[in-house]
Amino acid sequence: MSSELNKTHPHWSVRALRALRYRDFRLFFVGQTISLVGTWMQIIAMSWLVYRLTNSPFMLGLVGFCGQIPSMFVAPFAGVLADRWERRKILVATQTLSMIQALAIASLVLTGWISVWQLIPLSVFLGCINAFDIPARQSLFVEMVEDRNDLGNAIALNSSMVNGARLIGPSVAGILIAIVGEGVCFLINGISFLAVIGALLAMRPSPRRHVTEHPPVLASLKEGFTYAFGFSPVRSVLLLLALVSVVGVPYSVLMPIFAEKILHGGPHTLGFLMGTAGFGALAGAIYLASRPTVHGLGRILVMAVTLFGVGLVAFSFSTNVWVSMLLLLTTGFGMLIGLAGCNTILQTIVDDDKRGRIMSFYTMAFMGMTPWGNLLAGGLASRFGAPLTVRMGGIACILGALIFATRLPRIRELVRPIYASKNILPTPESDG
Repeated sequence: MSSELNKTHPHWSVRALRALRYRDFRLFFVGQTISLVGTWMQIIAMSWLVYRLTNSPFMLGLVGFCGQIPSMFVAPFAGVLADRWERRKILVATQTLSMIQALAIASLVLTGWISVWQLIPLSVFLGCINAFDIPARQSLFVEMVEDRNDLGNAIALNSSMVNGARLIGPSVAGILIAIVGEGVCFLINGISFLAVIGALLAMRPSPRRHVTEHPPVLASLKEGFTYAFGFSPVRSVLLLLALVSVVGVPYSVLMPIFAEKILHGGPHTLGFLMGTAGFGALAGAIYLASRPTVHGLGRILVMAVTLFGVGLVAFSFSTNVWVSMLLLLTTGFGMLIGLAGCNTILQTIVDDDKRGRIMSFYTMAFMGMTPWGNLLAGGLASRFGAPLTVRMGGIACILGALIFATRLPRIRELVRPIYASKNILPTPESDG
């Protein structure tokens, strides 16, 4: 199939956009892109607001922890529901609630009533929403993209819009924060949700096979857990993702410290740093989208996580803005390929009737573990400083990638029959 695709679409740029030929995915792509620009503006505004109110690295980590910890406990049950309910309707509900949360913070900031203790419950509320949103959204790709060979491309394009928005949102947020304050960023984010809600309502997804009876929720949850952690390829990918989420991804929560204390800048500097990392991630997403097949992604995953770790270690030593931005390009590139690569492998090998539950475990490994990393990063930065904290995280990522590399031969053996059963046949020179 991949050879046929290469003959039909000889240029990499055409291959990179092939999932956009599906109407529902085009609607989702446009609506979500607009909304995500606002989301990244809120992320930067929240980070700067907390640091302005408290001047505390620990509080930065605590608020990040509160915003993501619900994924650890709520996501498994949300995954069961994503396998039972219509995923599009779940997303309409979660996006509407996210809009309400953003507008609530905007009103508090713009009226001057805001305090960090109000941000904590509002962050927990958003975390609960995301715990339902992410498994349903990740599981929806298979309904928007008819040809399974295009599933990896759709996931990569989704990552490209996340990081394209990450490139734009932080830069705009940094300028707006400096001119009019954080409140406007939250307001713009709230309004931007209308785009994705409208896109979801306009979609016409293919009907799913209706199951009249389901086992109890706990029994379904146990079945998904046994499937995920009893199958070595799924287990290995989830463990690598969890490690990166705990020790690597939380570097971003310490960016206000690097921007102000290490690089002697302000909100503009923070926006440029995050935007540069987003540009690197966007490049990584485009690279993944241009790949015609999933084969070889295991080896690329090892190299990407290693590159991410090396980038973090080098960034921790930098005291120059331009050098830091250059290193964050590399860091963002490696991080995106690592995270999206894990997602692509899981979505390729998972059974359809367990997709929502596996994506809930993906959510736990990513969003659920990151808050522990945020809390750990905030505590370590308060004690040892932000540079040493980021450096240790980078070293841990490198070690994790090396351990995963030792398991690749066994993973290839186990996934090759799955590729064959789904008509995603490996070539002699490819690896799983």
